[in-house]
Amino acid sequence: MSPRIDQITAIADHIHNTRSPNKPLMVAIAGAPASGKSTLAAEVARRLNDQKCETIVLPMDGFHLDNRQLEKRNLMQSKGAPDTFDVAGLTRLVKALRAGEDVYFPSFDRSRDISIAGAIHVSADTPVTIIEGNYLMYDAPVWRDLVPFWDVSVRLDVPMPELRARLIHRWLSHNLSSTVATQRAERNDIPNAQSVIDNTIPCDLNLTWSPQS
Repeated sequence: MSPRIDQITAIADHIHNTRSPNKPLMVAIAGAPASGKSTLAAEVARRLNDQKCETIVLPMDGFHLDNRQLEKRNLMQSKGAPDTFDVAGLTRLVKALRAGEDVYFPSFDRSRDISIAGAIHVSADTPVTIIEGNYLMYDAPVWRDLVPFWDVSVRLDVPMPELRARLIHRWLSHNLSSTVATQRAERNDIPNAQSVIDNTIPCDLNLTWSPQS
């Protein structure tokens, strides 16, 4: 579902008000799986780029551990949980961005369920970098160490019944039966979503979903 125009405007305005001349800005957009982070990040970036403020979006999902690594660690059934990401690798690249270095960032191909190394180039002089992901404002060891890097933090708050419906629909879109799609969502995705909700660090902006959005 598309983000509301007023939410896009609020984030873009907050970013403009927070920016300092000649200093790159780092923005985190966090929230549970299927909360709409990717869509919101893309729309905010579109708005900023239209306003002549160069902005790039980076997905935290690029740091999914490869399925072969998950299988070795017996974590395949919990893919998407905090311990199935390379948080150390994410932290290293975020530090490099903050230090003003050129960075190659991984992306995630959902159709193939794999991360693509070095897929996105971020130049050192990019004015605004938006990173979107489930655990960017997650109150747990190592993950919370990311928080000081964000100049602006945004949380998408979507009620669990709506998240549940979206997560099941994701699996239905892969041509799974209703029963299998529901099982997939309830086994892993919904617990992960609840964990994000229960362990969120307060953000600069908290956006609430409504049926009209």
